[in-house]
Amino acid sequence: MVMLLSQVSDSSLVLHSWLVRIPEVLEAVAQEVLKRLGAVVHTRLGTDYYLIKTATPNLVKDSEVAKFVRWNLPMDHTWPCNAQKMDGFIEKAAQTLVKKFAPRQPQGLFIGQLNPTSPDKYYKGLASNLRGRALQLFPNLPAATVEAQDATRETLFCLVGKEGLYCGMQSPRASNGLYAGGSKFIDQDAPETISRAGAKVAEALHYLRLHRQPLSPGSHWLELGACPGGMTSELLAREQRVTAIDRAPLDVRLNGRAGLKFVHADVALYEPTQNTFFDALLCDMNGPPDDSIQQVIRLSHSLRSGGLVVFTLKLPRVDNVDDACAIFRKTVKKAQQAGLLLLAQTHLTYNRHELTLFFERLVD
Repeated sequence: MVMLLSQVSDSSLVLHSWLVRIPEVLEAVAQEVLKRLGAVVHTRLGTDYYLIKTATPNLVKDSEVAKFVRWNLPMDHTWPCNAQKMDGFIEKAAQTLVKKFAPRQPQGLFIGQLNPTSPDKYYKGLASNLRGRALQLFPNLPAATVEAQDATRETLFCLVGKEGLYCGMQSPRASNGLYAGGSKFIDQDAPETISRAGAKVAEALHYLRLHRQPLSPGSHWLELGACPGGMTSELLAREQRVTAIDRAPLDVRLNGRAGLKFVHADVALYEPTQNTFFDALLCDMNGPPDDSIQQVIRLSHSLRSGGLVVFTLKLPRVDNVDDACAIFRKTVKKAQQAGLLLLAQTHLTYNRHELTLFFERLVD
């Protein structure tokens, strides 16, 4: 356990326990993020997770550093233990869950791993078996699947690992994710996978369910900097239409795909034809954020009112909270001045030193 503030010695201080997930790729700023969240003490759990105590009851709601926290959960029940060495762990844990949480009427129960990327499959099986047993004890829950959740209603989320069992209730939107831990596993080993960018947009669109309805089949996307086509392929697989722009060609596996129009050109020179309008704009271009957001702003005028923008904010190596936040503020200000309203922002599993921002074009 690490102490961060002298406040820990104040016996009158009311402390709240939280589990927060700061991605390993952002570990260089983790201590500063925890400090700005008001953490008095913290204990690291798994690879990405920190169990913290803070005097702040609404942990990340209005904090500038919330964008570096992929997922958060108030800790209503913690059980530090070694489940692998405990007889009857599943039954004891399931009985405890129903006793503590059934009266609060969660909409659903979802259990994940503290270390989801571990090659050890024991805790993956344990999480699945514990959820199965707990569901037998709970009354019928309205959200049987992750996608069935109401983003604004409380869900019982639990994480389990070699460090023990950690549980709490909060809405998916407040937690910043529909899954326990916030991550959706996406298989990147399929033969048809063109690039890991496909997983990035798949996760982004799933995350977007926290804030708005998915786009209907046949929606028209404008994709900037599409090469080699990983995101393009994912959008097409979701029955979306795509106009993809890039100076480099797309992967040959996309040749002739229904719903795809490829424009072999520099994004900065591209102009949509008159009376062409898009439902969404996607930008994952490399290069300075100023240049990328300027192209998004220029082309956003071809979005329908209420149209969606999914924008990857590419940051220099994130080893300084203030610098990263300054770039974020500058980018968002430019977008908002151009009529793009920031809907949400997060760090996705497949992001590196970057954030994914979601905007909506203001209604004319």
